[in-house]
Amino acid sequence: MDSKRLIIFIALSFSILLLWQEYFAPKPVAKPAVTQQASTAASNSDTPAAANNVAQPADSSSLSRGQRITVTTDLVKAEIDTTGGDLRSLQLLKHNAAEDASKPFELFTDKGAHLYVAQTGLVSAGNAALPTHKTVFSAEKTAYTLQGDKVEIKLTAPEANGVKVSKVYTFHKGSYLIDVRYDIVNAGTTPLASTAYFRLLRDGKAPEGESRFAQTFTGPAVYTTEGTFQKVAFSDLDKGKAEYVKNADNGWVAMLQHYFMSAWILKPLDGKSVCANAQACTFQLEPKSGAYSAAAMVNVAPIAAGQSASIAVPLYAGPEEYNTITKVADGMEFAKDFGMVHIFASPLFWLLTKLHSMVQNWGWAIILLTLIVKAVFYPLTAASYRSMAKMKVLAPRLENLKQQYGDDRMKFQQAVMEMYKTEKVNPLGGCLPMLIQIPVFIGLYWALLASVELRQADWLYIADLARPDPYYILPALMAITMFAQTFLNPPPADPMQAKMMKIMPVAFSVMFFFFPAGLVLYWVVNNLLSIAQQWYVNQSIEKARKLALQS
Repeated sequence: MDSKRLIIFIALSFSILLLWQEYFAPKPVAKPAVTQQASTAASNSDTPAAANNVAQPADSSSLSRGQRITVTTDLVKAEIDTTGGDLRSLQLLKHNAAEDASKPFELFTDKGAHLYVAQTGLVSAGNAALPTHKTVFSAEKTAYTLQGDKVEIKLTAPEANGVKVSKVYTFHKGSYLIDVRYDIVNAGTTPLASTAYFRLLRDGKAPEGESRFAQTFTGPAVYTTEGTFQKVAFSDLDKGKAEYVKNADNGWVAMLQHYFMSAWILKPLDGKSVCANAQACTFQLEPKSGAYSAAAMVNVAPIAAGQSASIAVPLYAGPEEYNTITKVADGMEFAKDFGMVHIFASPLFWLLTKLHSMVQNWGWAIILLTLIVKAVFYPLTAASYRSMAKMKVLAPRLENLKQQYGDDRMKFQQAVMEMYKTEKVNPLGGCLPMLIQIPVFIGLYWALLASVELRQADWLYIADLARPDPYYILPALMAITMFAQTFLNPPPADPMQAKMMKIMPVAFSVMFFFFPAGLVLYWVVNNLLSIAQQWYVNQSIEKARKLALQS
């Protein structure tokens, strides 16, 4: 089997699997819907277990709605609920919705079929009246708009046992980083020991616009210098099999999805860790009755009577833009889900960003990247095509041998091997160079698939390289180029196999109608370059053969 047949066979098998999953496979049982009524008890389940194992208050009521406070900046429009001071809605004004491009993308929401919110609270073994995500706060205004470099929203909790607590949000101009701070005044008579929790709560449903043909990881993740980057599947949380670093004095805990993320950051790049030591902070990932919680618990240093203290943990909630997230915290570049081929995808994406800085267009950057990758692997692909060209030249002799030996397969195989030896042809010579390149090609695929930078990026007639081609021009070109390549390959000896080789490219290209246009652009350019290179090699081999015959 030559390299093209091998690659097409693998690709067709993959496409058949995807088509089966999309249209014929039994659908998984949906997790309990999370609404704002009793079914949303998920979000009001017990406060995350604190690092010092303090007793937790009972928490079984539904996610109630209080007064809403709106905050508008140049990048986001947020809704904060006075119940818990939760961040219940966050619209990203520079990114349109996947299903309705006329609306902004909503990352956090507690409306409709999805639940995804950011919650915080304080707990104490000696003072159960500290504000949690169920406490009703008061605010000075119900609407805030960014005027200068930042806007601050202060929420005040009811005073209890001489303890005054304020929750303060600070939104910054040109930033998706939101500072969340508790100011605590202990006007009581005894020291106050407490633990602050910062959690992300969301259902287990696929994010808006997710396609089975172009999926990335959705779920919680933890990053620490000790354990580096650890993704945890929702299914592992359900089974109690989640493995991740539980205690650390650095890192972040996040909820990831295609193109976007949210993360509580214990140690931002421009600040100190909020944890005094590895025992002061704890990460906790767990299911919550139809939803899932990803939380960080921070032990607050004891506050003496008559004293005050503050505890602040920034929240990043926005796109997984490389140039943005790498300036927020260590390791956040891992949030771009490159899967198991991160070692290949990461440098390829870095090169793509450098090319974009030169040409200022992601479509042309993809084309240049494809050209560079093709040039780097030119010696390998040339060797593969030379082997395939020689096999194509030997195809008539192979057919004669098949007719000569009939059903005697042993003698036929011996004759074929003798012919290969005489002509100095390695039948595997076309496959091995391609197999070496496959990890890089897969890495490039994931680099493009996970790049939010392609979202709403235009190229020629395409307005959004992260969406399918609106006119299906690229998928059609993909089918044509794949079909054209079959004429450059050695023809199969079996007539039925030959017909299948003609059908395979068309069947395989069907899935490209659902792929992001940026991915299809890469494949089309790669195919065109492959056709040109293979045609050149075939012509060179044929010319050399004619010269040899003439001499």
